[in-house]
Amino acid sequence: MLEIRTSILIVGGGVGGCAAALAATSMGVQVVMTEPTDWIGGQLTSQAVPPDEHPWIEKDGCTARYQQFRQSVRDYYRKHYPLSSAAASEPWLNPGGGTVSGLCHEPRVALAVLEQQLMSARSAGLLRVLNHHRPVGADVDGDRVRSVTFTDKHTGRTLTITADIVLDATELGDLLPLAGVEYVSGAESRADTGELHAIDGPAQPENVQALTWCLPLRYDPTPNADHTLDKPSQYDRWHGYVPDLTPPWAGPLIGWEASHAITLEPRRFNLFGDLSLNDFSSLWHYRRIVAGEYYDAGHQPHEVTLVNWPQNDYLEGNIIDKPDAVVAEHLEAAKQLSLSLVYWMQTEAPRHDGGEGYPGLSLCPELVGTMDGLAQAPYIRESRRIVSMSRVTETHIGYEARDGRPAELFHDSVGVGYYRIDLHPSTAGNNYIDIPSMPFQIPLGALIPVRVENLLAACKNIGVTHITNGCYRLHPVEWNIGESAGLLAAHCLLNGLCPQQVRNDPARLEELQTLLVSQGIALAWPDTIIEEHLESFQVGATS
Repeated sequence: MLEIRTSILIVGGGVGGCAAALAATSMGVQVVMTEPTDWIGGQLTSQAVPPDEHPWIEKDGCTARYQQFRQSVRDYYRKHYPLSSAAASEPWLNPGGGTVSGLCHEPRVALAVLEQQLMSARSAGLLRVLNHHRPVGADVDGDRVRSVTFTDKHTGRTLTITADIVLDATELGDLLPLAGVEYVSGAESRADTGELHAIDGPAQPENVQALTWCLPLRYDPTPNADHTLDKPSQYDRWHGYVPDLTPPWAGPLIGWEASHAITLEPRRFNLFGDLSLNDFSSLWHYRRIVAGEYYDAGHQPHEVTLVNWPQNDYLEGNIIDKPDAVVAEHLEAAKQLSLSLVYWMQTEAPRHDGGEGYPGLSLCPELVGTMDGLAQAPYIRESRRIVSMSRVTETHIGYEARDGRPAELFHDSVGVGYYRIDLHPSTAGNNYIDIPSMPFQIPLGALIPVRVENLLAACKNIGVTHITNGCYRLHPVEWNIGESAGLLAAHCLLNGLCPQQVRNDPARLEELQTLLVSQGIALAWPDTIIEEHLESFQVGATS
C-alpha cells in the first residue's frame, strides 16, 4: 500500500473541492485533491449541469474567483470557437443561449478552464490531483482525522494520505461515516428545526431529493436523419411510469406534462417552444449548451441541450448509507430512466408539428467523455450533512418564515448566496417544494463539525437542513463554501489553530474575515439588492 503526506487533503474534486484547492494553494500551502471520476469539476463537468445562478450573478453575489471562472469560460469560447463577430463581442456572452442561466456551456469547456485555473499551483508543486480515487477508510485518533485511505478505481491499488487538515468535498459526504463524523441525512422533523415546510412527525433519513443522470442531446434537423437508440433494457419499466407523489404528479413521468414546481398544478412542456413567450416551457432552450445562431455561416453546429429535466429525476430510492449492490441498482435504474426518456422522444413523443417522434435527436458521448453518452456521474442534489457548530434553517432565510424581513445576519459570515428554496420530488413521495428565500449569508459555523477538530465540510454537506439545502446546493454557493473552507484550512495551518478556535474567538474570526475579503469574498449583500428583492415581492403581490 502506498502512502503520501500533505498539509491539506481535499476529498472530492467537484465545484467546492476545486475552489478549496485554488484558495488553499494561493496561501502557499500544499494540497492533495482526490476525485473518483475522470474529470474534476463535479456539477460543472462530470455531472454535466450548467450553472444554476441568481439574477445578480454578473456583478454581485459570488466570489472573485468564481467570477474569474465565468469570464474565462466566455474567453475560452471567444478564443477557440468560430463565433460570429456579434456573439464574440457580446460582454455577457451566453454560449448556449439557455434560459436557466446567463452562462450555459459545454462540460469540457468548464473542465478546460478549471484545469487552467489550477495549473499554476500544480506547476509550483503545491497541488497534486489524483483522479479515479475513491475514499474507503479513515484512521482517526480521538477528535482528529489522521489519514484517509483510497482505492484507485482503475488499478485497484490502495493509497493512504496523511494530512493535517481534511476537507470533505465529496458529492455525498462520503468521508463523514468513514471518519466517524456526526452527520444527518434526509428530512428533519418540524419539531426539531421549527421550519414551516419541514415534515410533521419523526425525522425521515431516507427522504432525500431525486438524483438525475444528465446527458447532452444533439438535434440533427437533416430530413430523414435517424439516430434512434436501441431500445433501453428498462424501457418497459419507465414507459408509462407514474411517480407516487403528494400532491399527485401530472401524469406519466416520461411525457410532456409535469407538476409546476411552484403551484404543483399540471404544466405542459414541449421540446421546441416559442422563446418569445418567455414562460420556460421549452425544454430544449431551458438548458441549451450549443446555440447555432452564435456561429458564422458555414461553421454552425447542430444545437445541443442538456437533459436535466423533471422527466429524468430518479426518486425510486435513496443511495446514502446503502450497500454497494443497492447503490449500483439505483444508479443503473437512473441511467435507464434517462435513456428511456431519449428513446421515447426519438420514437413516440408528440411533435410540435403534429407528428410523432424526433429521430434526429442523438447522444453526444464526445461532450461528456463517456462511451454511452451519459454524464460520468449522477447529479446529486442532497448529501449527508455534518452536525455543525451552527445550522441554517428556513427560519434564517425563508421569505415567508421571516415575514418578509431580510435574511438573518450571521456574525461569522464567510460568504453569500441566493437561490429559491428549490427541492425536487423526493424518495418519500413529496412533490416539489419551491418557495422564495432572501439573499443569504454562509455562516462559518455551518462548515465546522461540533467535535472533530481538523475536518471541514466544503460543499453541500455543510450544516443546513433538508429544506435549506434547496438553496445552498447551487454552483456559486458551493464554490463559495469550498473557497472559504480552503482559506480557513490554510489560515489555521499557518497560525497553529483549529477551526473551532477561529470561530469562537472574535479577534481570530475577524482576522479570517479580513483574509476572505482580501481574496475577493463578499461577506454581506449590498443593501440595494436586498431592497430590490423585497420590492419584487410587493410588485408581484399587486400585479
